[in-house]
Amino acid sequence: MAEPTAHTEAPGAKHAFPPFEAQHFPSQLLWLTLTFILLYVLMSRIALPRIAAIFAERHKHIADDLAAAQRFKERSDAANAAYQKSLADARARAQAIANETRARQAQEAEATNKRLEGELNERMAAAERSIAATRTAAMGNVGSIAEETATAIVERLIGTTPNAQDVAAAVGATKR
Repeated sequence: MAEPTAHTEAPGAKHAFPPFEAQHFPSQLLWLTLTFILLYVLMSRIALPRIAAIFAERHKHIADDLAAAQRFKERSDAANAAYQKSLADARARAQAIANETRARQAQEAEATNKRLEGELNERMAAAERSIAATRTAAMGNVGSIAEETATAIVERLIGTTPNAQDVAAAVGATKR
């Protein structure tokens, strides 16, 4: 039995590749145009809007993230400024307290120095009065001591006791 063959070519004939044969060009151009139009419509109506929506959503998401980051940065800067201000205020208060304490202690020290200086001046005045009184008392006794000493010296030297009035007159003459 003879086998049916499904050859489209004549045996032994060499033909070109079918898409390159000129007789197939019009149908290929038709299908190419239809396919191109169909793909263009599908791309422009379905795929490209979806891609554009994805890009828009990403762009919006990135813009929102950048805006949120900017808000957080502004909050952080504001918090940092508030911290720096409170730190400066605290330093100023501490400096004011230190200056006030230093001034108060200086006043207290000055008052204490004045009080002690006054007490010292009073003690020195009392000591000078005591010394003056002792000197006056000593000087008052110097005359009598000088008379006694002169009497004792004259008595030893000449062997007789001199007159008390003569000794007092001689001691009085040397004091002047």
